[in-house]
Amino acid sequence: MALPDTLPMTFPAPGLPARVRIHEVGPRDGLQNEKTLVPVAVKAEFIRRLVEAGLTTVEATSFVHPKWVPQLADAEQLMPLLEGTEARLPVLVPNKRGLERALALGARDVAVFASVTESFARANLNRSVDEVLEMFEPVVAEARTAGAEVRGYLSMCFGDPWEGAVPVSQTVSVARHLLDMGCAELSLGDTIGVATPGHVLELLAALSEAGIPAEKLAVHFHDTYGQALANTLAALQYGVTCVDASAGGLGGCPYAKSATGNLATEDLVWMLDGLGIETGVDLSRLASTSAWMARHLGRPSPSRTVRALSPKET
Repeated sequence: MALPDTLPMTFPAPGLPARVRIHEVGPRDGLQNEKTLVPVAVKAEFIRRLVEAGLTTVEATSFVHPKWVPQLADAEQLMPLLEGTEARLPVLVPNKRGLERALALGARDVAVFASVTESFARANLNRSVDEVLEMFEPVVAEARTAGAEVRGYLSMCFGDPWEGAVPVSQTVSVARHLLDMGCAELSLGDTIGVATPGHVLELLAALSEAGIPAEKLAVHFHDTYGQALANTLAALQYGVTCVDASAGGLGGCPYAKSATGNLATEDLVWMLDGLGIETGVDLSRLASTSAWMARHLGRPSPSRTVRALSPKET
């Protein structure tokens, strides 16, 4: 049975932003973790549908070597199919070669992916934290010279599967380096989903003390322990206005086996709609898009909101 348009009821809460920008990562961070390869035409249609649902920032793909992420080996084929799309379409670039490939195809928003911990830096890029940051300096500089805006991802901000607890000061140090080298926005990643709201507030306060304001930050939570929405709400209360989410809850992390799915965009929009926070996203269209992608993947959507709104489709 279709849900009435009057639900969820809207009850604004004090101290929250009037509007939140959702940074949709499903086509990149979501699909890169799938075991089966999704045809490039399906990826392009997925992105088009997400934009039509009202998402203004949709991370399209990654220009990493196909050996490491074969699910995104079709970046050169995908980007031309997205020409004319009225949204920001950021792409992940791991090095200068990846950046050159992206710029040649017209990318104007790029992202670099750093680790807060030594163990994950080695597992992900086979370099130390300092070596990764050193590698990214010319990448960020070249991207900015070309007129592209750069986002910096920080993984393992709240915990690491090999090292355990991650000192807040360690995350602040890497964040400061990325901001100083020219990243316009930093996304704080809870890669294995171990953050709790108090931890989120503690980190945001430490970043603020280090001269990194909330308006420069985004949050990227995984729902491993069911804390993603609670953590997001804590970040919004602190003043963060950009939240990463993945349509249908797709994704995880291929280099961190304990990482489960990203925060589902639909679950996020349901909460924000109930709080009266503007996103510009049509929840019904978004849920239909994720149900459509779930059928292509041959399994139900992990998103509880998608399943609640379209039980017959998933």
